[in-house]
Amino acid sequence: MPSQVSSQFACKQVLTSLGAMVYVCSTNESGASSQLPSTPLVFFHGFGGGASSYEWSKVYPAFTATHQVIAPDLVGWGQSQHPPRNYTPADYLLVLREFVQGIANAPIAAVASTLTAALLVRLAVRYPELFDSLFLVCPSGFRDFGQASGRRIPLPIINTPLLDRAIYSLGATSEFAVRNFLERFIFANCDRISPETVSAYLNSARRPNAEYAALAFLRGDLYFDLAEYAPYLTVPTAIVWGERAQFISAELGRQLAELNSTSITRVQIVPQTGVFPHLELPATVIALLTDWLLSRPQKAPLTEAS
Repeated sequence: MPSQVSSQFACKQVLTSLGAMVYVCSTNESGASSQLPSTPLVFFHGFGGGASSYEWSKVYPAFTATHQVIAPDLVGWGQSQHPPRNYTPADYLLVLREFVQGIANAPIAAVASTLTAALLVRLAVRYPELFDSLFLVCPSGFRDFGQASGRRIPLPIINTPLLDRAIYSLGATSEFAVRNFLERFIFANCDRISPETVSAYLNSARRPNAEYAALAFLRGDLYFDLAEYAPYLTVPTAIVWGERAQFISAELGRQLAELNSTSITRVQIVPQTGVFPHLELPATVIALLTDWLLSRPQKAPLTEAS
């Protein structure tokens, strides 16, 4: 949990089938909690070495006065449990569903990035009753429209036992490697990378068994074609894209929206940012999310199948 917001948040956990998911939850100590909307605002981080809820830490504190704010670490990442296993999309669809059901009695407004955003689309297609709306940053299954995203490491190398763990250790568990990763693949402007950000990614990457989820992502074990699911989405959805996102271009957001203009009603590009505009220009993303929460389309009522 980022130290600069610790006084505003409590640390809790939900037990899922694959272990405990740790999350921060706004305390609303001002006494205004009874006036907050019943829709929790939940921030889900993406995948990649050192990922954690820190990814959204520059954005979610801005919403504590208006929403119950929740930000989890996914299983295999951050402070949550890291069971050693060969992770699959089914694993994360299961724990995401169990987490949402465990923290909320009402549909949530979900905010998510990259592969996690794509997984939430799949979950919302299957369980639309869990979601009020989706605000997705660079959503991608990394095999969208039948096209695999570019690999940083050749598949035969990352699939070699022992060598894969050596690559993870060299590429994710030193300060130099983490900064290099952030500069080359995450940020469009490296001047925006703070020592705090490097430290947060490094601490997460160094946790015991952190390599299992990270390597599953690098190998492509978690990839799928998001375009197969987007047409069936019924939850109101906004897409935000960093103009200079690596491997997954902003054109993908436009293509996904064209598959379902009824539910995906907004695609906005954030200039001069990479795959996580919320880390580079948090004020811009706060403004976009605020506008979305105030003006998002009403979700259509669910009907019983005949």
